[in-house]
Amino acid sequence: MNAPAAIPLPDLNLFPTAIGHSTRWKMLQALANGEPQTISEVAAAAGCEYDNAIRHLRILKRAGLVVQERGKLYQIPKKYLSTADAGSVDFGHCLLRLKAAG
Repeated sequence: MNAPAAIPLPDLNLFPTAIGHSTRWKMLQALANGEPQTISEVAAAAGCEYDNAIRHLRILKRAGLVVQERGKLYQIPKKYLSTADAGSVDFGHCLLRLKAAG
């Protein structure tokens, strides 16, 4: 019997930088509902310009915190979303409670 494949964790070296900016934190809050969003939607939720949103999303993507789906839709990978608490994201080595964050 084969053991289930381990879920790869986000890059621990990039993780602190990725979550350490208030704009990226707001982006994660917006994406924590599990629905794919356009760059414009994420930018509006984070209160930043479209070009800045692209830069911030690139950092989150490189760290493995978000994925880019068809076209320009971004989302947090479903495997990290907590079903028990819609505002929480479990990245394996870190649980983010985004709903309660201000």
